[in-house]
Amino acid sequence: MNIIQLYQDFSITYVLEGHKHSREGWVNTECPHCSGSFGYHLGYNIDNNYYVCWRCGWHPVINTISKLLNQSEKNVYHLLKQYGGTFSPIKKEKVTSCNKKVHQLPSGVTSLSNSHKKYLEKRNFDPDYLEHTWNLLSTTPTSTLDNKSYKHRIIIPIIWNEVQVSYQGRDITGKTDLRYKACPKDRELIHHKHILFGKQKKWKSTGICVEGAFDVFRFGVYSFATFGIKYTATQLRLIAKTFKRVPVIFDCEPQAKAQADTLISELKFRGVESFRVDISDDPGNMKQEEANYLIKQLL
Repeated sequence: MNIIQLYQDFSITYVLEGHKHSREGWVNTECPHCSGSFGYHLGYNIDNNYYVCWRCGWHPVINTISKLLNQSEKNVYHLLKQYGGTFSPIKKEKVTSCNKKVHQLPSGVTSLSNSHKKYLEKRNFDPDYLEHTWNLLSTTPTSTLDNKSYKHRIIIPIIWNEVQVSYQGRDITGKTDLRYKACPKDRELIHHKHILFGKQKKWKSTGICVEGAFDVFRFGVYSFATFGIKYTATQLRLIAKTFKRVPVIFDCEPQAKAQADTLISELKFRGVESFRVDISDDPGNMKQEEANYLIKQLL
């Protein structure tokens, strides 16, 4: 379906790949299902004709466009035929170890430079410890991959079953809209939303669930991240299989808390003891001594 033409015809603001809220193969706009949280969280998958909000989850196409256009679903059903809408079943992504291209880091990757270490120190992290524990790397001003720039980023390897399967690049300048740039999907050995981030060998029966890699850096090797508050069914199964007790610490925004509550309910249904832990800021911004105290209480 030509969603871009539809948005243009009805003056719906949208963003494409390169914006911090969008990635390749998606068209993003503000979500009408969780209004009140600014940002282009609602993504339309161009290839497979479905909506997912990175805050509140999957939504039906007709119902969603009905809300976006403020029209009845009946009108929308007939309208979308003009834009090539067929509403075939969703093609679900499969967990696979096959990739279209060789898994590869951006060019010019080195050990952490002084500027990258200063960025970590400014965020109250020990750069030498993180570099040793998490194998962090840095890119140069000319680092690229597949004609895309990865300059001035900390490369965070994503390890699964002792194999690097993907990575994320965190901007250190604060001058780009795209704070995190993932490994290209066709170079991932396993899609990062089908696994969890953390030190698998260090995990115990209690695992502290957080959003992202920097939250794991703060809470240590007994924590794990789902790469955002929107978790997948595969991640849910992994969490339930791996842990018996899961405190969930997401951001303090209402949508993050609501998503944490949904995850907790799903885990409880699967026999996992789970509960939400509220803090006043992003977990990654906590002082280390405060995080250490909280870790002791939770473990």
